[in-house]
Amino acid sequence: MRVAVFVTCLVDGLFPDVGKATVRLLQRLGHDVDVPLGQTCCGQMHVNTGYPREALPLVRNHVETFLDYDAIVVPSGSCTGSIRHQHADVAREFGDAVLAEGAEIVARHTYELSEFLVDVLGVTDVGAHYPHRVTYHPTCHSLRLLRVGDRPLRLLRQVRGIDLVELPSAEECCGFGGTFALKNPDVSTAMLADKMSNVLATQAEVCSAGDSSCLMHIGGGLSRLNSGVRTVHLAEILAS
Repeated sequence: MRVAVFVTCLVDGLFPDVGKATVRLLQRLGHDVDVPLGQTCCGQMHVNTGYPREALPLVRNHVETFLDYDAIVVPSGSCTGSIRHQHADVAREFGDAVLAEGAEIVARHTYELSEFLVDVLGVTDVGAHYPHRVTYHPTCHSLRLLRVGDRPLRLLRQVRGIDLVELPSAEECCGFGGTFALKNPDVSTAMLADKMSNVLATQAEVCSAGDSSCLMHIGGGLSRLNSGVRTVHLAEILAS
């Protein structure tokens, strides 16, 4: 099986350790992993803000880069959702049937990290050890669009040494939502305040999630409170 990692632009630019952890984890499970240098942004932010034409070359590049892989693993629910639910539609909107067909093939081979581990590899115990008190925030796209369900929690429960505590009102949005946080800062901040209150109520050392974007939002708020709570991506815990 030819496996590639789509790093995502946010991870590549701001949180490279997440990409490295994803590769390290897959290698530990016995897979040779490619990280194609031709990859760029998936175009999600362009589509979500009303610029599908500007997203079209990004979709084309993504399909050309990943078409020949059997599995594309993504440490992000939101980017996985974009690849599955936006790429082919963007291609069809501008009359490119060949690109749409390629996008559908890539979409069928694209997996959010926890999906790939549980559904494709059939593992929940990845040999991790992480002796910390952790709570998990299920991000909106992974929860509602991809419906990953309890897969991340099943993986975390098998981590040796972990003290996994339930997050109150876990399914509530953290308030990031990409450009939502920029266009609706007051609402976003109020939602973040609720999320931080619930994280702090767990007395966890670490808040984890499957999307660096949500962790950036939550972590920024927690740092401004000098709470001492860290945000750590699911991939980094599983690779530990």
